[in-house]
Amino acid sequence: MEKNLSGTLAIDLGNTNTVVAFQDQKDINSVLVEIPNITSSPGVIPTAVWFEEPSKILKIGIGALKMKDNSNSDLFFHSNFKRLIGNPNEKINQKNILSPTECGEKFFKLLWAKIPQKYAIKRLVLTAPIDTYKGYREWLVNLCGEISVDEVALVDEPTAASLGINVPFGSKIMTLDIGGSTIDMNIVRIEGGEGKSGPIAELLKFKGNDVSSISKQKIRCAEIISKTGSKIGGKDIDQWIVDYFIPDNKYAINLLKAEEIKCKLSSSSIKYETKYATKLLTEGYQEKEFYLSKEIFEKIIIENNLLNHLNSLLKDLLNEARGKFCTVDDLNFIILVGGGTQIPLIKEWLTKKIPKIPIKSPPPIESIALGALAMTPGVKIKDILNKGLSIRLLNKREQKHFWHPIFCKGQTWPTETPYKLILQASKSNQKIFEIIIGETKKEREYDVIFENGLPKLSEFQSEEKIINWGKKPLRIEIKNKPNIGEDNLKLFFKITKKADLLVTCFDIKDEFLGEYNLGNIF
Repeated sequence: MEKNLSGTLAIDLGNTNTVVAFQDQKDINSVLVEIPNITSSPGVIPTAVWFEEPSKILKIGIGALKMKDNSNSDLFFHSNFKRLIGNPNEKINQKNILSPTECGEKFFKLLWAKIPQKYAIKRLVLTAPIDTYKGYREWLVNLCGEISVDEVALVDEPTAASLGINVPFGSKIMTLDIGGSTIDMNIVRIEGGEGKSGPIAELLKFKGNDVSSISKQKIRCAEIISKTGSKIGGKDIDQWIVDYFIPDNKYAINLLKAEEIKCKLSSSSIKYETKYATKLLTEGYQEKEFYLSKEIFEKIIIENNLLNHLNSLLKDLLNEARGKFCTVDDLNFIILVGGGTQIPLIKEWLTKKIPKIPIKSPPPIESIALGALAMTPGVKIKDILNKGLSIRLLNKREQKHFWHPIFCKGQTWPTETPYKLILQASKSNQKIFEIIIGETKKEREYDVIFENGLPKLSEFQSEEKIINWGKKPLRIEIKNKPNIGEDNLKLFFKITKKADLLVTCFDIKDEFLGEYNLGNIF
């Protein structure tokens, strides 16, 4: 008779692969969950959905992948949807009959229904991407309302990745994650050490009740010191490989063949010059054999500017960290996550750029799910700003306006203490002060250019800009008669847990002039 297990299930919904891991409450070890016709290997599920109308046929994972080459696949086959959930800036495939959130919902519900009955799930731990954390979290909260489990907790992916290996609490860790569709770099300070408790996840559901908006629990954070990333990943490398041999490729199966040879050439045991055969489809559905060596593979990566792109990302990451008084020498470990980090050229690049820091390479796909299992629900992990916020002021000496920072990219929110700013009149008897807010674009935009329909990285990136929010300025009227050069108005800025930017206004004599919502930071 099969033994029933009771404990915590972790689901890391990835853009390419989803990982499901389980930990029994009486066991310190975790297991990867196998589901027939869904998992491609223990615990690993291709993040794909096949939903057919009007028959309502639904398949996920490996079952959906097998349907990919069927007729009407442009309508019924869905992939690459995770990155679109909670992200209003991404383009959606208009041909698919399901929206990204509908794909995620059907994928998640069928996965949940197919978890083997031997697992009694008392707690569910989920992961969320940090750049779209707010919108993605909102989607998960609504989804989990329909899941029959007592406790649901959430952790952001970089934190989970950092906890996926056994490193001491209090460590500062850099994570490089190259997944199927994205590159993410971050530096994380793991809470704890010196008698302090370690980080745990944000509780969304407790005793069957939604507590996502009412929890008063004390915050204990795993602080993300700096982060950066771009929407380039392993799938783009697959396209580059195919493009090297067949510039006008028309067959999706060639990308799967490219992925297979890429994984083979990522093995450290492969000789540099040896050429390996792969069969690709050419014009007229004719199969032709091509040969790819590790030498040619590295040439493809370099010619498509991937190493230059990684250099730019790393430079931004370390510059932001220095603003938090964290240098390379302060790092304890570097963690490699995602299949793309297994490419020897990527490892060599990182070793040369940061030679003195130990590099840990846990199982690249499941490390985030295993890290999520290491976290106990009960507290919230603070989010961090992915852009700066500034106020428009006048430079009296030069008689021109400039942007003065209020909150900088990388700061945590909600704010614990307001940011105080004292304003002076720019002219005598000025009664009205206008509050105009701007936001900082990313320090560099990592431009993806398309040549013959294929994504390539530009060699140069644009410098930072501050753009006006475009909202009607807040006008504050004061009662006293101000003189130029005298303090007149006190402003206290804060960001709420709902991501609203609030300002509380007082005159110089501390008379309350009102509290105003300037807008949502997302």
